[in-house]
Amino acid sequence: MGRRRSQAVTLSDVANRAGTSVATASKALNSRAEVAPETRERVLRAAAELSFQPNVLARGLISGRTRTVGLLTDELGGRFAIPILLGAENALGNGQMSVLLCDARGDAIRRQHYIRTLLARQVDGFIVVGDSNDVRSSLTRDIPVPVVYAYAESTDPNDLSIVADDEGGARLAADHLVSHGRRRIGHITGPDTYRSARDRATGLRAVLAEAGLTPAGDPLYGEWSQRWGRHATRLLLAARPDVDAIFCGNDQIAAGAADTLRDLGRRIPDDVAIVGYDNWEFFAADCRPPLTTVDLNLEQLGATAVNHLLAAMDGNPGTGVIRQPGRLVVRESTGPVLHH
Repeated sequence: MGRRRSQAVTLSDVANRAGTSVATASKALNSRAEVAPETRERVLRAAAELSFQPNVLARGLISGRTRTVGLLTDELGGRFAIPILLGAENALGNGQMSVLLCDARGDAIRRQHYIRTLLARQVDGFIVVGDSNDVRSSLTRDIPVPVVYAYAESTDPNDLSIVADDEGGARLAADHLVSHGRRRIGHITGPDTYRSARDRATGLRAVLAEAGLTPAGDPLYGEWSQRWGRHATRLLLAARPDVDAIFCGNDQIAAGAADTLRDLGRRIPDDVAIVGYDNWEFFAADCRPPLTTVDLNLEQLGATAVNHLLAAMDGNPGTGVIRQPGRLVVRESTGPVLHH
């Protein structure tokens, strides 16, 4: 007959089945170095056979840790938070740690409430997730455990922030267009109040200058929307009908640009190549033709934040800003991949 739920498996049960002392079983389960590999294997096998669940609370009282991390975000339902959180959760799971997630929804009072709540749960550290890869006020003075900022740059230079490298991502896009022989490249992007929009425009200008080229007109700043992409493309082509490529600040804008180019009888990529940004599959893969774009590697950004938080929890905190590189995803909107 199976063990009833009330009869929880104990560490002593695991030690008996493995033929070791309770102390040795504990060391094996906690990956302590002084246990022989074959003994550790025997203990782990016994624990698996008995479906042993260690008492996390008791372990926390002994180690001073609860093996939980608080993730504080302001836009859980948004485009960027979810992949960051998935990457962080996966990295924490690999370390057998748990995540407590709180969404402040941009409300300062709600944010302070969640900080107090997470501290009451005795989390070992915080990851503060931004929603626009921009500068945000530091929360570290309110939090007595290690903090890492992800997809946000803290105002305090003593904090550690992991941000997406928007200027570097734009350089990838611009290098790709120049390498395909495009010489009259326009730029349509979101509001200039966003640092990401300004950084992407800066990256494009730098690559064009290095190639001895000038942009096809000034950047067209507007909304992060298909509607703006459609409208701005008409403006761009009216002013510069000789444009042979458009670098767009996100995939929504690029999808709108593609609509207008088709409406005006311009072939993509034969007449005008398009590059987007974000690698948002909903727009990039369904665009006609499918869209070459820059992937922000947000899951990797979340995992990187976790790795630095774990280092801080072990007494090795970092400071400053780390820029996570993106990668170019080439699809049909810029033509075939060139091999040099």
